Amino acid sequence: MEAVAKYDRLATMVPEVAPMLWQRGIALYELGRYAECAQQFASYFAVNRADLENATWHFLCAARSTTPAAALAGVLPAGPDPRILRSEVFAMIRGRMSPDALMALADTSVPIVRFYAHFYIGYYLEATGNATAARPHFAAAASPELSEEAGFLAIVARIHLSRLGNVKTP
Repeated sequence: MEAVAKYDRLATMVPEVAPMLWQRGIALYELGRYAECAQQFASYFAVNRADLENATWHFLCAARSTTPAAALAGVLPAGPDPRILRSEVFAMIRGRMSPDALMALADTSVPIVRFYAHFYIGYYLEATGNATAARPHFAAAASPELSEEAGFLAIVARIHLSRLGNVKTP
């Protein structure tokens, strides 16, 4: 709650930055304020239409605030985004790549790629109603061997995992 309040204060002080506060959207997700979360990512889309990660978060928030089917129908048409694994994660949320196929692809790569796969597979499974299958992915994403280079999202993975309770790392 404190993080969202600070982002809101910043947005009040410097209104032109409000759409760019994507971290606020993630904080809203973690608070269960999914409709506001979706609005934050929609506003960021207005200033950065290429960001597939933003479109993924918009989908995740919308899936939790409405239904996965409604979220899929309203997927933001983002891209192209050249960053590692963003296209594949976006393909997963659009139903064009299975979580298993995404994980198989990531398993052949470096730890940061495996981090992103576990991280977004966990959120995708959770948002589409399969929280039990999501838990091991959150545990893996929060593990030090995968999250070392993930920065802000590593913190998010650890916070999310702590909210879910103790889960054994696969």
